[in-house]
Order: sequence, then C-alpha cells, then structure tokens
Amino acid sequence: MDHKLLVDFSRRCASVGLNHGSTGNLSVRTSSGFLVTPSGIPADQLDEGSMVDLGTDGTPRGPGKPSSEWRLHAAIYAARADAHAIVHAHPPFSTTIACLRQDIPPVHYMLAVAGGHRVRCSRYATFGTAELSAAAVEALGDGRACLLANHGLVTLGPDLETAFRIAVEVETVAEYWWRARAVGEPVVLTPAEMAAAVERFKDYSSP
Repeated sequence: MDHKLLVDFSRRCASVGLNHGSTGNLSVRTSSGFLVTPSGIPADQLDEGSMVDLGTDGTPRGPGKPSSEWRLHAAIYAARADAHAIVHAHPPFSTTIACLRQDIPPVHYMLAVAGGHRVRCSRYATFGTAELSAAAVEALGDGRACLLANHGLVTLGPDLETAFRIAVEVETVAEYWWRARAVGEPVVLTPAEMAAAVERFKDYSSP
C-alpha cells in the first residue's frame, strides 16, 4: 500500500507542478524505518518496485538506490515523532523565495496549514548532506514546512495526503507573496491574526 501511495503522490506532485522530471522525493515512515522514492527516476516512470526500503539510519533493507536526499528524510523522522510522511519538492515560487534566502511571511491565512506564522528558510547546505538535514530540522522547528535555501521546499504530515496538501498550499501562498510584491507592498497578517488561523488549522481540513 505504501509503495503505491508513493507512486501516486509522486505523480500528483508532478501533475500540479511541485516537481518536474526526477526532481524532488517523497517518503513514508514504516515500522522499521522509512520507504523513499528512488534516485534519478522521473515520476512517470516509477512503479511500486522502484521504492527503496531503508532503516531508521538509512541502512538499505532491500534493492534499489534511494534518493540522494535520504538523509533529509531520516533526520526529520528522527527529530519529529509526528512526521509519518515527507514531501520534498522544487516548486517555482517557493524555490524562488528560497533562492532569495527569505521566509514566506503571513501574507495569507492559509499559511497556517504549515503550523506556524511563517514558513522559515533554512541556512544553505549542499544537497544530500548531513549539514542540509540539520539545517532543515532547525528551520522546521515544530512546524510542518520549511524552505531550503537555494534549493526547494519540505513538508511533513501524518500521511502523504496531508504533506502533499500542505506543499500545495505553501506553494500557492508563495505565489501570492511573489505576485503581491510585484505590484506593491503586501500587508502581512498580525501575530494575533495568524495565531487565530493556526488554532483553526490544528485539525487541518480545507475550509
């Protein structure tokens, strides 16, 4: 079941523009570690046998070459007991802001789906390294999304559906922010306004 979900959501990420080609990677927690998408295979070429089973420390538990970002997934699962699925993507607007090394501020209440008042951008580190994994965990804090400087977006959730929906919403708000800045000075929500939104989104479902 998890294998099929990873195939399905990898294709959904590509279909909505979160990823393209073989960029990005997804995973789900298992009882003995996690299942992650493979390295270098485009979403439309994935099948259930493509998925790679890893132990909690990244030790292979079966065939296949895992995504180069397997350390990122392992570190987040180790740090966050509430994470049962992770989406790492390179969507255009979130990645544009990540290339500026800026946070996504509370320009729209839907950012509350990410569990905080803003989506923070991590410090820069080379892809696939332990340094990047540590930077991501730090930027996430207790939230459910962060930007990776000059790289992309990471979201987590109790399941792939939630992690995917959070990624879509964060990317949408990133586009609002980008477009608003192109025509004027966006007015961001106050801490009190965002706190109210976060409270409403603790049990997230689309409003």
